[in-house]
Amino acid sequence: MHPAPSVIVFTSISGLGFGLFMWLGLGFPSFTGMAAFGVYFMAYALSVGGLLSSVLHLANKKNAIYAFSQWQTSWLSREGILSVIALFTFAPMAIAQIFFASDSLNWLGPIGSALALITVFSTSMIYAQLKTIPRWHMPLTPVLYLTYAIAGGALLSMQAKVAGVLLIVVLALQWAYWTMGDKRLAETGSDKGTATGLGSIGKVRMFESAHTARNYILDEMFFTVGRKHSQKLRMISTVLIGVVPVLMLLLLPVSMPMAIAALLIHVAGVLTSRWLFFAEAEHVVSLYYSRG
Repeated sequence: MHPAPSVIVFTSISGLGFGLFMWLGLGFPSFTGMAAFGVYFMAYALSVGGLLSSVLHLANKKNAIYAFSQWQTSWLSREGILSVIALFTFAPMAIAQIFFASDSLNWLGPIGSALALITVFSTSMIYAQLKTIPRWHMPLTPVLYLTYAIAGGALLSMQAKVAGVLLIVVLALQWAYWTMGDKRLAETGSDKGTATGLGSIGKVRMFESAHTARNYILDEMFFTVGRKHSQKLRMISTVLIGVVPVLMLLLLPVSMPMAIAALLIHVAGVLTSRWLFFAEAEHVVSLYYSRG
């Protein structure tokens, strides 16, 4: 698939935002006044900013309103509705903590935390439901998205040691995802023969490409990243996502500058891994465009 920048930003920073909301709902960190304002501002900025960035991927931005109308069949629609409900659930709690230094509405926190995680799950299911992209169509996809959100949220909520342990889990899941994903298309048994229905009479090869000019399918669903570059980017992503942040969080004394540095390094790794998430995804329609 084509790794569109808007979708990479959307899936990366919205996950961080809702991950932070999950921890806020559980009382981490427990702030009031301007300190609470700063944390809630960060959570809302990341969540809303991520959701808005996804609109940039639409050819006609006015179509964004339709994302809320297909909730019965579309995970994209469910994600949009759940995100709005989650954001509004946290609003009274945030107002109480910021302006009245009150915890009287903190009972909304666990409800908001659950909604935040369900929103991230809905985001992951936009991709995990697609049978036409075998690399995404497996149970590990939502697990990976949720773990990224929870670990990133722990970093943002200043749970340094917890974040360090969670990032180790993220690394293990990410490598499992890459290893399993590399085999997914081959495991489906799909090739040009099954795609055309001509496999029973011999080996099928492309004589000419399906189109003579660029088109929507080529622009959106066909992207090739060399194995050599892919492996290099996986190693870079591994170092940035977890190796360096984990060493910083678990071995160095906890401090604000250290936590911010670990967060920035982690975010760079998340963006790299999310680029690979899209770039390495093979849509079965690509079978019609290969000359192999």
